[in-house]
Amino acid sequence: MNLNNLQRNVPYFGLTLLLLTASADAGSRTSTNYSVGADTTDSGGQRTTSTAYTNDGSLGGITGISTVASPAQTAKTGYLGQLTEVTALQLAATPTKVDETATRQLSAAQLLDDDSLIALAATDVTWSVASGPLTGIDANGLATTATVYQDTAASAQGDYAGASGSLALTVLESIADNFGSYAGDGLGDDWQVQYFGADNASAAPELDPDGDGQTNSFEFTAGLDPTDSNSLFTVQIAGDSEGSPQVSFDPVVGGRTYIVKYKDSLDAATWETLQNTASDNGTERTVTDTTESLAAARFYIVEIE
Repeated sequence: MNLNNLQRNVPYFGLTLLLLTASADAGSRTSTNYSVGADTTDSGGQRTTSTAYTNDGSLGGITGISTVASPAQTAKTGYLGQLTEVTALQLAATPTKVDETATRQLSAAQLLDDDSLIALAATDVTWSVASGPLTGIDANGLATTATVYQDTAASAQGDYAGASGSLALTVLESIADNFGSYAGDGLGDDWQVQYFGADNASAAPELDPDGDGQTNSFEFTAGLDPTDSNSLFTVQIAGDSEGSPQVSFDPVVGGRTYIVKYKDSLDAATWETLQNTASDNGTERTVTDTTESLAAARFYIVEIE
């Protein structure tokens, strides 16, 4: 550190004024996570310069700008005052995906032109629903979601001091059977809306709107189109070249389990699971009964889960 004193005799009401100037320089410091700019003690807030930097200091303090890369932060130290301008209103929620019929706390902050933030009290912000399945946002910034039949986008809005901000949310279909008039009927809401639209009486489980002999409930289970009479689940029984019974059914749809069961008498109390071999040809599956000694009669069913 170098200290240079300069003494000047200046008449001032009969007194001698002693002026001192001092400077002390410190180089910048960096690491993987942060960078701290060079600091300096200045003379009364004047501009101080060197080959590497220029610093407009405070009144005799140590000043500097520190930055952190992640999360992005900027800290200015030693300044009596800073002039900043609000550039946006920034809204946030953690996380932005929220279950249907649930709540999520929203927050807001003013974004300044130096990328720093000033947090706001949620009660200072005027909240509103911009779009999507939100039933409302109260004065404390607590948003409530509506029922949905599939994952659906929503948007919340906040207003403060002439600035507006928006926040994108996703309302998740976390309950499969609770949407509108379809709630609690045993069928998936997304399936009913896909084929019948919202609030259609023809989507009731026991109805057969396409007249193919299979109800909406069965066609939902089998993964069929309930509005197309050609969309059917079929079962056939035949024998292979060695006389073993074969049960063929179509279509086999992903996400479902198919179990072939049998009885040797319709008076039997239960259906037994068939020990078998199976092969697929496109959407058709053929199950061969490999029982060595068959009864005089055997009855088969196909269970779909």
